[in-house]
Amino acid sequence: MAQLWGGRFTKETDQLVYNFNASLGFDKKLYKQDIQGSMAHVKMLAKQGILIEQEKDEILKGLTGILQDIEEKKLEFSPEYEDIHSFVEANLIKRTGDVGKKLHTGRSRNDQVALDMKLYVRDEIQETDMLLKELLETLLKLMEDNLHTYMPGFTHLQKAQPITAAHHFGAYFEMFKRDRSRLADTKKRLNYCPLGSGALAGTTYPLDREYTAELLGFDGPTLNSMDSVADRDYLIEYLSDLSVIMMHLSRFCEEIILWNSNEYQFIEIDDGYSTGSSIMPQKKNPDIAELVRGKTGRVYGALMSLLTTMKGIPLAYNKDMQEDKELAFDAMDTVKGCIALFNGMLETMELKKENMEKSAKNGFTNATDAADYLVKKGVPFRDAHSIVGELVLFCVKNRISLDEMPLEEYQKISPVFEQDIYEAISMKTCVETRNTIGAPGPEAMKKVLEIQKKYLEDCEKH
Repeated sequence: MAQLWGGRFTKETDQLVYNFNASLGFDKKLYKQDIQGSMAHVKMLAKQGILIEQEKDEILKGLTGILQDIEEKKLEFSPEYEDIHSFVEANLIKRTGDVGKKLHTGRSRNDQVALDMKLYVRDEIQETDMLLKELLETLLKLMEDNLHTYMPGFTHLQKAQPITAAHHFGAYFEMFKRDRSRLADTKKRLNYCPLGSGALAGTTYPLDREYTAELLGFDGPTLNSMDSVADRDYLIEYLSDLSVIMMHLSRFCEEIILWNSNEYQFIEIDDGYSTGSSIMPQKKNPDIAELVRGKTGRVYGALMSLLTTMKGIPLAYNKDMQEDKELAFDAMDTVKGCIALFNGMLETMELKKENMEKSAKNGFTNATDAADYLVKKGVPFRDAHSIVGELVLFCVKNRISLDEMPLEEYQKISPVFEQDIYEAISMKTCVETRNTIGAPGPEAMKKVLEIQKKYLEDCEKH
């Protein structure tokens, strides 16, 4: 057993206890961040005269070698080590001798792991953000290609008003855009360095915490050592961000699953993102969309687990906080995988435009426009609403659409109707005259596309 403690103990830890306590099996994911933090710490110790330059150089060379050997798979993680910190330090001592024992001067595993997790989450935020940006680029192209692709918009899963596919995709663009904004907020709040806080009350060494923070790309050091080692708000916030991303993906997946069904036939999912049945040869299942929808609960579970872990912990560090990693790592990997797969599915998906337009025409989605027609002729809206309700009832009984209803039948219900009603309720008029910003009309959508393109261009610059 390779541990960073034990001097005051008279016998070795029971093996079951050791296994229960150990975390290397999952915190080995932090090896880059642990070595990165150690390198910055050693540079600061040398700057402050706590280590001499030769000691600093030997330790940095040893750490560089460990990092290289891990990445080239020449150095494997072994269960004899309790955690990633003991793994790195023990291997450093093997390579450098007594000088390696000076690495841990002026720090505790408490502030060390707090640093590692912040660095890891910061890196994960960057990766997740880039995947969302790629998804937004796919959505932008779908919007550009479908400015005149008509489809029904729904409320209560019932056809409501005609829209364009561009407008529908644009709604998800806004959701994922907000997700990126949330990630940026989380990154801004977490970007303060806890290293130098020690176990909970700092150290007596003359550390330069501002310098350490600068080396590691933080905005500054944390301002309370107890909070520094006990804080996992940033991880809870990040898991919350991931949960919202998954909620948005799940909603989109639910619609894709519906659109892909025989009843809708709005889309065709590419064979590369579909699976078949072991018994029914005709089946082509939207399994990727269903799995993304299913994995949403897995990510929610990680968030609830950490909230539950943290709710009863007094200051400062407690071993319960080791439970912040395993489920969190799984959630991070899950979300990145889901975004990447979903984006691929979306890029290769085919829209059945004729079916979408036919569905919009056959669901009385132009009823509101018929009411608006009457209002423009001087009929009060509430009366117009009642009149169009009668029109729809007539059409339902006679199994026709408003477009197919004879003018004489219109005029029996209200003499205000004239021949121009058919133009007023045509799909083109219903959609393409809605050009206030945020509406589905093509002129409105073109303005939105300009805004979204500029947003993505600005993201690229920064």
